[in-house]
Formats: sequence, C-alpha cells, structure tokens
Amino acid sequence: MWSSEFEIGRVVAGDIVAAGKAVEQWRAQPIDDVRTVDAMTDGFATRRTTIANETAITGPGTFGGKFQRTLRFKPSARPGWWIKRTDQTEQLPIEVAARNIWTAARNIVLRSGSPHNYLRMVEHIIALKNGLGLDDVVLETDSGDPPLFVRSSMDLVEALDEAGIVEKPDAGAAKLITVKEPVTIAGDRGDFVTLLPAPRGWRKLRMDVAIDWNSVIGKQRIVFDVTKENFTFGAAARTNATEHQMAMVKLFGWLFADMRNLGYTRENILIHGKRRYVNEPVAQFNHNGRNFEPVWHRATLDLLAAIALLEGGRFVGTAISYRAGHLLDTRFMTLLELNGLLVPAE
Repeated sequence: MWSSEFEIGRVVAGDIVAAGKAVEQWRAQPIDDVRTVDAMTDGFATRRTTIANETAITGPGTFGGKFQRTLRFKPSARPGWWIKRTDQTEQLPIEVAARNIWTAARNIVLRSGSPHNYLRMVEHIIALKNGLGLDDVVLETDSGDPPLFVRSSMDLVEALDEAGIVEKPDAGAAKLITVKEPVTIAGDRGDFVTLLPAPRGWRKLRMDVAIDWNSVIGKQRIVFDVTKENFTFGAAARTNATEHQMAMVKLFGWLFADMRNLGYTRENILIHGKRRYVNEPVAQFNHNGRNFEPVWHRATLDLLAAIALLEGGRFVGTAISYRAGHLLDTRFMTLLELNGLLVPAE
C-alpha cells in the first residue's frame, strides 16, 4: 500500500517552509481512489517502441473552432517524439522536450526555430508518450491548433492502438530514467510537485495527484500506477473550465489570444460552477457517490504530459502533485534538466 510519508528532499524552487505546509495539507486530504498494481513493472515493452503503421485523426480545432485539424502519427527511426509542421517548410521538427517549452500559462505550447513553428495545447497529445509506452514517433500537423475531441484523448489512444505500438528492431532496450534524489518544487499558492527516485528494480511510474478547487469540483485525490489500462481509463477525462471562462471565450475569444479557445463546447469541456456542473461529467469517473473526472484529467493528461518533456527515456519512480498546474509542472521539468538531477534507473 502506498504511504504518504516521504522526504521533501531538494527544493529546486520556492520556499521550503511553504513546501512543508503544502505537503501537510496534501497528507491530510483523503485518497478517493487507488489503482496500483503489485508488479514492479508497468507492463510496457522493454525495448524501444514506435508504431507499425501511419495513422491520422481529424477533429475541430481547439482554438479555431470551425476549422478541422488533422494529426498524423508516423513511425520514427529517430529517438524521441518530433512535431513536424507541414506548413512551415523551412523549419526543423520540434522535439518534445523541456528545452522547447514556449509558454505554459494556460496550456503547454512547444516551439522551435521560427515563432510560427509551434503547437499549442500539446499536453493532451504528448501524455501518450509515457501513458502508452511509446518512445519514438513523428507527429505531423498543418497548423499550430490541435483538434479537441469530445472524448478527450481517447480518439488518439484508439488511433495509436490501431496503428500498433511495436518494438523497434535493433533499437535496444528502452531507456528508463529517474531522479537521483527526492526533488520538490513549491509554488506560491500552497501547491507543490515532488518526484521520488525509483527503488532498484522498479520499472513503473506511480502517481499521487490531489486537487482542491473552490467550486463543485472540491477536493479530489487519486493514486495509481501508470499502466496502459489506467492511462486509457484516464484519457477520457476532459479538460475543465468555469462558467465565467466559457462566457469570456464566447464573448471575447476572437479579440484576445489568451482566451481564444473557440473550439470549447458543452460536449468537449467539463464546465463547473460554485455548486454544480453546468454539463454532465463523464459517468465512468463516478466513484463512491462523487465524480472524479477533473483529477483524472489533471493526472493523466496534464502532469503526465509534463513528465513526457523529460529527455533521456521513460521516467520511473513516484510523482506527487498537490494543487499544481502547467506552469509549476513545466518549470519543474526544466529545473530538473538544468540541475542534472536525472539519472538512469537501476
């Protein structure tokens, strides 16, 4: 059984006293759902993987709304995930890596080279890297605006399943990385993220993620191991927005870039108010009389996406998050790389 007792370890940013207080608040929050496995491995292939066949999926743009956008996944001989903007003919592909984070103010945007060579809201896509154990792939798109689906990232999961995730011949064993010591980043609103090293022989990623919203969402906390089954379950969890945010998008989205989420609808977004949900949460996340769609989205499609930005291999160990978001996540991944805190797993 997972224990909440751990050392904060090295604090790479933020106040250590604030971090300690946040950890105590996290410890006091009950765990609502546990989905861990007894095995020390995640069940993914032990060798490097790519996809057997090319696959494409199309949907309405997240930011353009009325425009249809296509993502095309291709097998890759080159290690890592690479985003190729086919409309930027003189730009190199964008490596999915912390070094290419442009901004994470509202969503994670990756960019390399020209300011036009970017892809917005990549989190719902790149989370599949660790969530499905997919090491190497090329992602082609003719726009910086990815599609947003009614079933969140399930359409992408199914497309990659159909394409077939396969071991690469002659590519060798999949590289596994972890942190060399417990590491924490503390935010300025009682939030923190901690990564713990993988014990010797441990070949999986355990997640303990808690959120605390001043709305109907309230306090939610889940603990699970990142397996294909658990990730696929969580991949159906939609991003969420408040009633106020949705109103601002509809009223001013065309005018202001920071709220131009014109593809948001009552079907593809979970809309929450102070005391009620405006639309229905996805029923599969009902558990013990409550719905936990928001925390599953935070864990599988936000935090796991940030972890996918770490270079060098699949991350194994334990990730703990309390009240954090994209900005703290991505800042943490960058500081891990800058401080040389990642090592091969033993």
